[in-house]
Amino acid sequence: AVRRGDAQSTRSSRADSAQSGDADLRNLRGAAAGRNVLLVVLESTAASYLAPWGAATDPMPRLSALARDAVLFENAYAAYPESVKGLVATLASQYPAFDVPAESHAGAMRTALPAVLARAGYRTALFHSGRMMYLGMAELLAPSGFDTMDDAADISGERESSFGVDDVATVRQLLRWVDRQPAGQPFFATYLPIAGHHPYAIATPPRAPHATDRDRYLAALGESDAALAALLDGLAERHLDSSTVVVVVSDHGEAFGQHVGNDGHTLALYEENVHVPMLVAVPHAAPKRVARVASLLDVAPTILDLVGVAAPTAFQGVSLLGPGQRTALFFTDYSQGLLGARDGCVKFITELGPHRDQLFDVCRDPGERVNLAAERSSAVASYRSILKDWSAATVARVASGRTLSRDPARASLVRSP
Repeated sequence: AVRRGDAQSTRSSRADSAQSGDADLRNLRGAAAGRNVLLVVLESTAASYLAPWGAATDPMPRLSALARDAVLFENAYAAYPESVKGLVATLASQYPAFDVPAESHAGAMRTALPAVLARAGYRTALFHSGRMMYLGMAELLAPSGFDTMDDAADISGERESSFGVDDVATVRQLLRWVDRQPAGQPFFATYLPIAGHHPYAIATPPRAPHATDRDRYLAALGESDAALAALLDGLAERHLDSSTVVVVVSDHGEAFGQHVGNDGHTLALYEENVHVPMLVAVPHAAPKRVARVASLLDVAPTILDLVGVAAPTAFQGVSLLGPGQRTALFFTDYSQGLLGARDGCVKFITELGPHRDQLFDVCRDPGERVNLAAERSSAVASYRSILKDWSAATVARVASGRTLSRDPARASLVRSP
Protein backbone atom coordinates (compact mmCIF):
# COMPACT_ATOMS: atom_id res chain seq x y z
CA ALA A 1 0.00 0.00 0.00
CA VAL A 2 1.02 3.62 -0.35
CA ARG A 3 2.92 4.75 2.72
CA ARG A 4 0.59 6.76 4.90
CA GLY A 5 3.01 9.62 5.47
CA ASP A 6 3.79 10.06 1.77
CA ALA A 7 0.17 10.04 0.66
CA GLN A 8 -1.06 12.32 3.43
CA SER A 9 1.74 14.84 3.04
CA THR A 10 -0.05 16.49 0.12
CA ARG A 11 -3.41 16.89 1.85
CA SER A 12 -4.45 20.12 3.52
CA SER A 13 -6.01 19.91 6.97
CA ARG A 14 -9.10 21.67 5.62
CA ALA A 15 -9.65 19.04 2.93
CA ASP A 16 -9.06 16.23 5.44
CA SER A 17 -11.75 17.69 7.68
CA ALA A 18 -14.21 18.04 4.82
CA GLN A 19 -13.65 14.54 3.51
CA SER A 20 -13.90 12.83 6.90
CA GLY A 21 -16.84 14.80 8.27
CA ASP A 22 -19.51 14.56 5.61
CA ALA A 23 -19.50 10.97 4.45
CA ASP A 24 -22.05 9.19 6.66
CA LEU A 25 -25.32 8.67 4.79
CA ARG A 26 -26.40 5.54 6.61
CA ASN A 27 -29.84 6.99 7.34
CA LEU A 28 -30.61 6.53 3.62
CA ARG A 29 -30.05 2.77 3.65
CA GLY A 30 -33.32 1.17 2.61
CA ALA A 31 -35.01 4.59 2.51
CA ALA A 32 -36.13 4.00 -1.09
CA ALA A 33 -37.35 0.42 -0.71
CA GLY A 34 -40.07 -0.31 -3.25
CA ARG A 35 -39.58 2.97 -5.11
CA ASN A 36 -38.79 3.43 -8.77
CA VAL A 37 -35.23 4.22 -9.81
CA LEU A 38 -34.19 6.39 -12.74
CA LEU A 39 -30.50 6.31 -13.65
CA VAL A 40 -29.38 9.09 -16.01
CA VAL A 41 -25.92 8.69 -17.55
CA LEU A 42 -25.12 12.00 -19.23
CA GLU A 43 -22.86 11.97 -22.27
CA SER A 44 -19.39 13.56 -22.08
CA THR A 45 -20.40 15.88 -19.25
CA ALA A 46 -17.44 16.90 -17.12
CA ALA A 47 -18.18 18.15 -13.60
CA SER A 48 -16.02 21.24 -14.11
CA TYR A 49 -18.47 22.74 -16.62
CA LEU A 50 -21.47 22.55 -14.26
CA ALA A 51 -22.50 25.18 -11.72
CA PRO A 52 -23.09 22.78 -8.77
CA TRP A 53 -19.45 21.66 -9.17
CA GLY A 54 -18.07 25.20 -9.27
CA ALA A 55 -18.45 26.42 -12.87
CA ALA A 56 -19.01 30.16 -13.26
CA THR A 57 -21.72 29.62 -15.87
CA ASP A 58 -24.71 27.28 -15.73
CA PRO A 59 -25.33 25.37 -18.98
CA MET A 60 -27.68 22.92 -17.24
CA PRO A 61 -30.02 24.89 -14.94
CA ARG A 62 -32.51 22.04 -14.48
CA LEU A 63 -29.72 19.74 -13.36
CA SER A 64 -28.61 22.48 -10.97
CA ALA A 65 -32.12 22.71 -9.52
CA LEU A 66 -32.18 18.94 -9.02
CA ALA A 67 -28.75 19.09 -7.36
CA ARG A 68 -29.98 21.59 -4.78
CA ASP A 69 -32.37 18.94 -3.41
CA ALA A 70 -30.04 15.96 -3.75
CA VAL A 71 -27.05 14.27 -2.20
CA LEU A 72 -24.25 15.63 -4.38
CA PHE A 73 -20.84 13.95 -4.62
CA GLU A 74 -18.22 16.59 -5.33
CA ASN A 75 -15.37 14.25 -6.28
CA ALA A 76 -16.69 11.37 -8.40
CA TYR A 77 -14.62 9.72 -11.12
CA ALA A 78 -15.14 7.60 -14.21
CA ALA A 79 -13.21 4.33 -14.33
CA TYR A 80 -12.59 4.71 -18.07
CA PRO A 81 -13.11 7.81 -20.28
CA GLU A 82 -15.26 6.15 -22.95
CA SER A 83 -18.97 5.33 -22.89
CA VAL A 84 -19.37 1.64 -23.69
CA LYS A 85 -16.62 0.05 -21.59
CA GLY A 86 -17.53 2.58 -18.91
CA LEU A 87 -20.90 0.84 -18.55
CA VAL A 88 -19.09 -2.14 -17.05
CA ALA A 89 -18.18 0.08 -14.09
CA THR A 90 -21.52 1.90 -13.81
CA LEU A 91 -23.92 -1.01 -14.26
CA ALA A 92 -21.87 -4.05 -13.19
CA SER A 93 -19.63 -2.38 -10.58
CA GLN A 94 -16.54 -4.00 -12.06
CA TYR A 95 -13.48 -2.47 -13.61
CA PRO A 96 -13.14 -2.83 -17.37
CA ALA A 97 -9.79 -4.20 -18.48
CA PHE A 98 -6.91 -2.48 -20.25
CA ASP A 99 -6.78 -3.05 -24.02
CA VAL A 100 -9.71 -5.51 -23.93
CA PRO A 101 -12.81 -4.91 -26.18
CA ALA A 102 -16.09 -3.98 -24.51
CA GLU A 103 -17.91 -7.13 -25.63
CA SER A 104 -15.32 -9.28 -23.84
CA HIS A 105 -16.78 -7.98 -20.56
CA ALA A 106 -20.24 -9.43 -21.22
CA GLY A 107 -19.76 -12.06 -18.52
CA ALA A 108 -19.57 -9.34 -15.88
CA MET A 109 -22.98 -8.07 -16.93
CA ARG A 110 -24.76 -11.21 -15.73
CA THR A 111 -24.65 -9.78 -12.23
CA ALA A 112 -25.26 -6.18 -13.32
CA LEU A 113 -27.64 -3.82 -11.55
CA PRO A 114 -30.66 -4.43 -13.84
CA ALA A 115 -30.32 -8.19 -13.45
CA VAL A 116 -30.25 -7.86 -9.66
CA LEU A 117 -33.26 -5.53 -9.62
CA ALA A 118 -35.18 -7.74 -12.04
CA ARG A 119 -34.77 -10.64 -9.62
CA ALA A 120 -36.06 -8.35 -6.86
CA GLY A 121 -39.27 -7.69 -8.81
CA TYR A 122 -38.44 -4.56 -10.79
CA ARG A 123 -39.29 -3.98 -14.43
CA THR A 124 -36.10 -2.85 -16.15
CA ALA A 125 -35.36 -0.87 -19.30
CA LEU A 126 -32.62 1.09 -21.03
CA PHE A 127 -33.19 3.91 -23.52
CA HIS A 128 -30.25 5.17 -25.57
CA SER A 129 -30.36 8.05 -28.04
CA GLY A 130 -27.38 6.54 -29.85
CA ARG A 131 -26.89 3.25 -31.64
CA MET A 132 -25.93 0.09 -29.77
CA MET A 133 -24.19 -1.31 -32.83
CA TYR A 134 -21.12 0.80 -31.97
CA LEU A 135 -18.09 -0.51 -30.05
CA GLY A 136 -19.65 -3.80 -28.96
CA MET A 137 -22.40 -2.17 -26.92
CA ALA A 138 -25.17 -4.57 -27.97
CA GLU A 139 -23.05 -7.62 -27.17
CA LEU A 140 -21.97 -6.15 -23.84
CA LEU A 141 -25.52 -5.38 -22.68
CA ALA A 142 -27.20 -8.56 -23.96
CA PRO A 143 -26.87 -10.48 -20.64
CA SER A 144 -27.36 -7.44 -18.37
CA GLY A 145 -30.97 -8.11 -17.34
CA PHE A 146 -32.84 -5.28 -19.07
CA ASP A 147 -36.36 -6.33 -20.09
CA THR A 148 -36.38 -3.58 -22.72
CA MET A 149 -33.45 -2.00 -24.57
CA ASP A 150 -34.34 0.70 -27.10
CA ASP A 151 -31.84 2.70 -29.10
CA ALA A 152 -32.00 5.09 -32.06
CA ALA A 153 -33.14 2.25 -34.33
CA ASP A 154 -36.28 1.85 -32.19
CA ILE A 155 -36.99 5.53 -31.56
CA SER A 156 -38.61 7.89 -34.03
CA GLY A 157 -36.83 11.20 -33.56
CA GLU A 158 -37.30 14.64 -34.96
CA ARG A 159 -33.62 14.74 -35.88
CA GLU A 160 -31.59 11.74 -36.93
CA SER A 161 -27.94 11.26 -37.75
CA SER A 162 -25.57 8.34 -38.09
CA PHE A 163 -24.85 8.76 -34.39
CA GLY A 164 -28.44 8.68 -33.14
CA VAL A 165 -31.62 10.68 -32.51
CA ASP A 166 -32.49 13.74 -30.46
CA ASP A 167 -32.69 13.17 -26.72
CA VAL A 168 -36.22 14.54 -26.35
CA ALA A 169 -37.46 11.72 -28.59
CA THR A 170 -35.71 9.22 -26.33
CA VAL A 171 -37.39 10.79 -23.30
CA ARG A 172 -40.78 10.37 -24.97
CA GLN A 173 -40.01 6.70 -25.62
CA LEU A 174 -39.02 6.20 -21.99
CA LEU A 175 -42.18 7.84 -20.70
CA ARG A 176 -44.34 5.72 -22.99
CA TRP A 177 -42.66 2.67 -21.44
CA VAL A 178 -43.40 4.03 -17.96
CA ASP A 179 -47.06 4.39 -18.91
CA ARG A 180 -47.22 0.68 -19.78
CA GLN A 181 -45.86 -0.54 -16.45
CA PRO A 182 -48.17 -2.50 -14.12
CA ALA A 183 -49.49 -0.50 -11.18
CA GLY A 184 -47.67 -1.30 -7.98
CA GLN A 185 -44.58 -2.81 -9.62
CA PRO A 186 -41.46 -0.65 -9.32
CA PHE A 187 -39.32 0.09 -12.34
CA PHE A 188 -35.63 0.71 -12.99
CA ALA A 189 -35.02 2.83 -16.09
CA THR A 190 -31.63 3.84 -17.47
CA TYR A 191 -31.47 6.84 -19.81
CA LEU A 192 -28.38 7.39 -22.00
CA PRO A 193 -28.55 10.69 -23.93
CA ILE A 194 -25.99 11.73 -26.55
CA ALA A 195 -26.21 15.53 -26.78
CA GLY A 196 -22.79 16.15 -25.20
CA HIS A 197 -20.91 14.00 -27.72
CA HIS A 198 -18.69 15.46 -30.44
CA PRO A 199 -19.50 16.93 -32.98
CA TYR A 200 -22.15 18.55 -30.70
CA ALA A 201 -24.85 18.46 -33.37
CA ILE A 202 -27.73 20.40 -31.82
CA ALA A 203 -30.92 22.06 -33.02
CA THR A 204 -29.86 25.60 -32.05
CA PRO A 205 -26.11 26.17 -32.40
CA PRO A 206 -24.44 29.21 -30.76
CA ARG A 207 -25.04 32.50 -32.54
CA ALA A 208 -21.51 33.79 -31.99
CA PRO A 209 -19.80 34.35 -35.38
CA HIS A 210 -16.66 32.55 -34.25
CA ALA A 211 -18.15 29.88 -32.00
CA THR A 212 -15.62 27.35 -30.78
CA ASP A 213 -16.04 23.66 -30.15
CA ARG A 214 -16.36 24.48 -26.46
CA ASP A 215 -19.17 26.96 -27.22
CA ARG A 216 -21.00 24.29 -29.20
CA TYR A 217 -20.39 21.77 -26.44
CA LEU A 218 -21.89 24.01 -23.75
CA ALA A 219 -24.89 24.61 -26.01
CA ALA A 220 -25.22 20.83 -26.37
CA LEU A 221 -25.24 20.50 -22.59
CA GLY A 222 -28.11 22.96 -22.59
CA GLU A 223 -30.00 20.74 -25.01
CA SER A 224 -29.25 17.74 -22.81
CA ASP A 225 -30.62 19.70 -19.86
CA ALA A 226 -33.84 20.48 -21.73
CA ALA A 227 -34.37 16.76 -22.36
CA LEU A 228 -33.67 16.00 -18.70
CA ALA A 229 -36.24 18.63 -17.74
CA ALA A 230 -38.81 16.98 -20.04
CA LEU A 231 -38.11 13.65 -18.36
CA LEU A 232 -38.44 14.99 -14.81
CA ASP A 233 -41.56 16.95 -15.74
CA GLY A 234 -43.02 13.83 -17.34
CA LEU A 235 -42.56 11.89 -14.11
CA ALA A 236 -44.15 14.71 -12.13
CA GLU A 237 -47.14 14.85 -14.48
CA ARG A 238 -47.65 11.14 -13.78
CA HIS A 239 -47.36 11.76 -10.03
CA LEU A 240 -44.25 9.59 -9.92
CA ASP A 241 -41.81 12.24 -8.72
CA SER A 242 -42.43 11.42 -5.06
CA SER A 243 -41.94 7.69 -5.65
CA THR A 244 -38.85 7.77 -7.89
CA VAL A 245 -35.20 8.00 -6.92
CA VAL A 246 -33.21 9.92 -9.54
CA VAL A 247 -29.50 9.21 -9.90
CA VAL A 248 -27.51 11.37 -12.34
CA VAL A 249 -23.92 10.71 -13.36
CA SER A 250 -21.88 11.13 -16.53
CA ASP A 251 -19.99 8.47 -18.44
CA HIS A 252 -16.83 10.66 -18.58
CA GLY A 253 -15.76 14.24 -19.18
CA GLU A 254 -14.65 16.23 -22.21
CA ALA A 255 -11.42 18.17 -22.79
CA PHE A 256 -10.79 21.33 -24.76
CA GLY A 257 -7.04 21.74 -24.59
CA GLN A 258 -6.76 22.48 -20.87
CA HIS A 259 -3.59 20.39 -21.12
CA VAL A 260 -1.45 20.20 -24.25
CA GLY A 261 -2.78 17.63 -26.72
CA ASN A 262 -5.84 16.82 -24.60
CA ASP A 263 -9.02 17.15 -26.65
CA GLY A 264 -12.14 14.99 -26.50
CA HIS A 265 -12.39 12.45 -23.71
CA THR A 266 -10.27 9.37 -24.38
CA LEU A 267 -6.68 10.63 -24.58
CA ALA A 268 -5.86 11.54 -20.99
CA LEU A 269 -6.79 11.16 -17.32
CA TYR A 270 -6.86 14.79 -16.25
CA GLU A 271 -9.81 16.17 -14.29
CA GLU A 272 -11.54 17.32 -17.47
CA ASN A 273 -11.49 13.69 -18.70
CA VAL A 274 -12.50 11.71 -15.62
CA HIS A 275 -14.02 14.00 -12.95
CA VAL A 276 -17.77 13.55 -13.42
CA PRO A 277 -20.98 14.76 -11.79
CA MET A 278 -22.80 12.42 -9.44
CA LEU A 279 -25.97 13.09 -7.49
CA VAL A 280 -28.69 11.03 -5.82
CA ALA A 281 -32.12 12.63 -5.37
CA VAL A 282 -34.27 10.69 -2.89
CA PRO A 283 -37.75 12.17 -2.41
CA HIS A 284 -38.08 13.92 0.97
CA ALA A 285 -34.43 13.27 1.91
CA ALA A 286 -32.31 16.20 3.07
CA PRO A 287 -29.83 17.57 0.53
CA LYS A 288 -26.14 17.16 1.28
CA ARG A 289 -22.77 17.77 -0.32
CA VAL A 290 -20.25 14.94 0.05
CA ALA A 291 -16.57 15.79 -0.50
CA ARG A 292 -14.93 12.39 -0.26
CA VAL A 293 -13.81 10.55 -3.38
CA ALA A 294 -16.29 8.32 -5.22
CA SER A 295 -16.19 6.18 -8.36
CA LEU A 296 -18.77 5.18 -10.95
CA LEU A 297 -18.11 1.66 -9.62
CA ASP A 298 -20.08 2.77 -6.56
CA VAL A 299 -23.27 3.66 -8.43
CA ALA A 300 -24.81 0.17 -8.55
CA PRO A 301 -24.07 -0.82 -4.92
CA THR A 302 -25.35 2.57 -3.73
CA ILE A 303 -28.64 2.16 -5.60
CA LEU A 304 -29.09 -1.33 -4.18
CA ASP A 305 -28.36 -0.02 -0.67
CA LEU A 306 -31.00 2.69 -1.17
CA VAL A 307 -33.71 0.21 -2.15
CA GLY A 308 -32.70 -2.41 0.41
CA VAL A 309 -31.46 -5.11 -1.98
CA ALA A 310 -28.22 -7.00 -1.28
CA ALA A 311 -25.36 -6.36 -3.70
CA PRO A 312 -23.69 -9.31 -5.47
CA THR A 313 -20.30 -10.36 -4.17
CA ALA A 314 -18.95 -9.74 -7.69
CA PHE A 315 -19.34 -5.98 -7.22
CA GLN A 316 -16.03 -4.19 -6.79
CA GLY A 317 -17.57 -0.87 -5.83
CA VAL A 318 -19.03 -0.02 -2.44
CA SER A 319 -22.17 1.75 -1.30
CA LEU A 320 -21.60 5.45 -0.79
CA LEU A 321 -24.15 5.47 2.02
CA GLY A 322 -21.59 4.21 4.51
CA PRO A 323 -18.68 6.14 6.01
CA GLY A 324 -15.05 5.72 5.05
CA GLN A 325 -12.51 7.12 2.63
CA ARG A 326 -12.19 5.53 -0.80
CA THR A 327 -9.89 5.71 -3.79
CA ALA A 328 -10.94 6.06 -7.41
CA LEU A 329 -8.88 4.17 -10.01
CA PHE A 330 -9.04 4.81 -13.74
CA PHE A 331 -7.19 4.19 -17.00
CA THR A 332 -7.20 4.84 -20.71
CA ASP A 333 -5.77 2.65 -23.46
CA TYR A 334 -6.17 4.82 -26.54
CA SER A 335 -3.15 6.52 -28.12
CA GLN A 336 -1.10 5.96 -24.99
CA GLY A 337 -1.59 3.72 -21.99
CA LEU A 338 -2.27 5.63 -18.78
CA LEU A 339 -3.21 4.46 -15.28
CA GLY A 340 -4.36 6.80 -12.55
CA ALA A 341 -5.84 7.24 -9.10
CA ARG A 342 -7.54 9.91 -7.01
CA ASP A 343 -6.62 9.21 -3.37
CA GLY A 344 -7.74 11.94 -0.96
CA CYS A 345 -6.22 15.13 -2.35
CA VAL A 346 -3.62 13.17 -4.33
CA LYS A 347 -4.12 12.67 -8.07
CA PHE A 348 -1.59 10.33 -9.66
CA ILE A 349 -1.13 9.44 -13.35
CA THR A 350 1.49 7.14 -14.81
CA GLU A 351 2.21 6.51 -18.47
CA LEU A 352 2.99 2.90 -19.29
CA GLY A 353 6.25 2.26 -21.08
CA PRO A 354 8.34 5.38 -20.50
CA HIS A 355 7.19 5.69 -16.85
CA ARG A 356 6.40 9.36 -17.05
CA ASP A 357 4.65 10.09 -13.77
CA GLN A 358 2.50 12.99 -12.62
CA LEU A 359 1.36 13.64 -9.07
CA PHE A 360 -0.87 16.58 -8.17
CA ASP A 361 -2.47 17.97 -5.05
CA VAL A 362 -5.86 18.64 -6.63
CA CYS A 363 -7.24 20.25 -3.47
CA ARG A 364 -4.68 23.05 -3.81
CA ASP A 365 -4.08 22.67 -7.56
CA PRO A 366 -7.39 21.70 -9.22
CA GLY A 367 -6.06 22.59 -12.66
CA GLU A 368 -3.24 20.02 -12.32
CA ARG A 369 -0.46 22.48 -13.17
CA VAL A 370 2.23 21.64 -10.60
CA ASN A 371 3.67 18.13 -10.94
CA LEU A 372 4.94 17.02 -7.52
CA ALA A 373 6.22 13.61 -8.68
CA ALA A 374 9.91 14.49 -8.33
CA GLU A 375 9.55 15.49 -4.68
CA ARG A 376 7.22 12.61 -3.79
CA SER A 377 9.30 9.79 -5.23
CA SER A 378 8.37 7.23 -2.57
CA ALA A 379 4.65 7.79 -3.07
CA VAL A 380 5.11 7.72 -6.85
CA ALA A 381 6.79 4.32 -6.72
CA SER A 382 4.03 2.92 -4.50
CA TYR A 383 1.19 4.26 -6.63
CA ARG A 384 2.82 3.05 -9.83
CA SER A 385 3.35 -0.47 -8.46
CA ILE A 386 -0.21 -0.75 -7.14
CA LEU A 387 -1.77 0.52 -10.35
CA LYS A 388 0.25 -1.80 -12.58
CA ASP A 389 -0.67 -4.79 -10.39
CA TRP A 390 -4.33 -3.71 -10.43
CA SER A 391 -4.40 -3.37 -14.21
CA ALA A 392 -2.76 -6.76 -14.76
CA ALA A 393 -5.15 -8.43 -12.32
CA THR A 394 -8.15 -6.88 -14.07
CA VAL A 395 -7.01 -8.14 -17.48
CA ALA A 396 -6.46 -11.63 -16.04
CA ARG A 397 -9.87 -11.58 -14.38
CA VAL A 398 -11.71 -10.67 -17.57
CA ALA A 399 -9.73 -13.21 -19.60
CA SER A 400 -10.53 -16.01 -17.15
CA GLY A 401 -14.12 -15.03 -16.45
CA ARG A 402 -13.44 -14.90 -12.70
CA THR A 403 -15.02 -12.34 -10.39
CA LEU A 404 -13.62 -10.77 -7.25
CA SER A 405 -15.66 -9.73 -4.22
CA ARG A 406 -13.33 -6.79 -3.59
CA ASP A 407 -10.67 -5.19 -5.72
CA PRO A 408 -7.30 -5.64 -3.97
CA ALA A 409 -5.74 -2.53 -5.47
CA ARG A 410 -8.55 -0.23 -4.44
CA ALA A 411 -8.74 -1.79 -0.99
CA SER A 412 -5.02 -1.25 -0.43
CA LEU A 413 -5.41 2.50 -0.94
CA VAL A 414 -8.47 2.96 1.26
CA ARG A 415 -7.79 4.61 4.61
CA SER A 416 -9.93 4.13 7.67
CA PRO A 417 -12.37 6.97 8.38
